[in-house]
Amino acid sequence: MFRLTLLFMLSLVAYAKVAKEQPAEKPAKDYTAKHREALTFCKQQGFCTDYYFLVDLSVHSGRNRFFVYDFKQQKVVAQNVVTHGACEGFEPNETRYEKAKFGNRVDSHCSELGKFKVGPRDYSSWGIHVKYWLEGLEESNANARERVIVLHSWDAVPDKEIYPDYTPLSWGCPAVSNAFMHTLDERLQATKKPVLLWIVN
Repeated sequence: MFRLTLLFMLSLVAYAKVAKEQPAEKPAKDYTAKHREALTFCKQQGFCTDYYFLVDLSVHSGRNRFFVYDFKQQKVVAQNVVTHGACEGFEPNETRYEKAKFGNRVDSHCSELGKFKVGPRDYSSWGIHVKYWLEGLEESNANARERVIVLHSWDAVPDKEIYPDYTPLSWGCPAVSNAFMHTLDERLQATKKPVLLWIVN
């Protein structure tokens, strides 16, 4: 009896240790206020009011953090992982995989925060060979065009969540998987008005 009790207690300790080592899954964020602000912005600026792109770089890069939000359905209709910038252009960045850093300086390789206008479709040497120029609309991303910060795909970006692993790093571009880029490209080509891409943290 004592042996059975001891084994039971040891099992409980082992289970508690494993449970402690396994981080709880991060709950989904509430982006209601962001969606509301995005719709107001799109209406005021003459942008597309059917949908917009929200990229939350505070989320682990191995999780879905690129969201296509449908204003009319009031829900996310597509989501996937996306890269962030290495931000090591001028100084070492030892936490570059764990945490996105931001900057607007040319050659910094940092991600840029703020609202962007998804611009013209163009050829890309990466992924499915399609890119969309991004026009920074705020002081925090005013150099996007000069830095060639574009929306494109990359063969190295996975098409599903890989947490706790990380996605590869970019030089500041929000790069997605080839399959997800096909989804975005199809939607963008069918949209006549400019589309908002908003990167937050």
